[in-house]
Amino acid sequence: MSRVYADANALRGKPWYDYNKFRIEWSSPDRYEIVRRLGGGRYSEVFEGTDTVNGDRCVIKVLKPVASHKIKRETKVLRNLAGAPNVISLIDVVRDPSRVYHSLITEYVDNTEWNQLYTRLTDADIRRYMFQLLTALDFVHSNGIMHRDVKPGNVMIDHQRQKLRLIDWGLAEFYHPDTEYHVRVGSRHYKSPELLVGYKRYDYSLDLWATGCMYAAMIFRKQHFFRGADNDDQLLKIMKVLGTAKFDAYLAAYGIPFESDIEDLLGSYQPRPWTKFVNSENAHLAHSGAIDLLDRLLRFDPKERLTAKEATMHSYFGTVRVEGGQSKVEAHSDSGFASMD
Repeated sequence: MSRVYADANALRGKPWYDYNKFRIEWSSPDRYEIVRRLGGGRYSEVFEGTDTVNGDRCVIKVLKPVASHKIKRETKVLRNLAGAPNVISLIDVVRDPSRVYHSLITEYVDNTEWNQLYTRLTDADIRRYMFQLLTALDFVHSNGIMHRDVKPGNVMIDHQRQKLRLIDWGLAEFYHPDTEYHVRVGSRHYKSPELLVGYKRYDYSLDLWATGCMYAAMIFRKQHFFRGADNDDQLLKIMKVLGTAKFDAYLAAYGIPFESDIEDLLGSYQPRPWTKFVNSENAHLAHSGAIDLLDRLLRFDPKERLTAKEATMHSYFGTVRVEGGQSKVEAHSDSGFASMD
């Protein structure tokens, strides 16, 4: 059971989370014109578009034919999260007359591609964007929702305006305690250990692992910090950093059976200190305060990871909270949590 927001959906009741009974009011697509293709994946094609009524730029996410409950789930999640901080806004839902093509119309973000951005981020940039992402996740989790696919490709950053938006809610799901969920979610380089070992009773904390992986990429200036060739190799990459003793303790604590045909996965590895990844090019980003936050996010045991709310209270974000006028905090230090006035 998640140690936070475990009853978020129970408190709100079935109309909040039962997307199978959710009825979507579809609009006509005539109002929107496609300008150019932005990208696509297994489940959708994404385009920049124009709202012909007001001239605003928008994003048109054309969903590939999938089960109706998945379309309902993504739409319900976005409707529930209307007005959420740093979460992409759903503007409209449209369907063509044939009822074959369904599209979500969302706000447009002038995004900078991750492979062009991560090497340019300053210490202040990283603090600001991480705080925005964690703020979004705390709101999302407090409303009983797991994103389940946090990764750079789903975090849009308008670097000029210093604005972040968490996008692509196609894999999001409502969290209920003691429920088994599919483990084939997320993207390999950001999959949490529980997904990699097939543990189905996971919770919001898998989003914090993925966030920690993004954060490690930022402060160490690596495009993907854990870069496995497949799921087994991904787990091996993690074990070679965090060590096998804590991995074994995690499996034992949760009663998770683990067998592998890969000899390296059954080996023994000592944990590597995070300082081993610090060099002359990233030392100004990977200072002791940053490493302390990272260490508290990337833990095998989900219950040992910081929650999104706890992470925003870390002293690393002291200056960001002051800038946002959210509260008075002591000047940021290089480790530990902030003291609140």
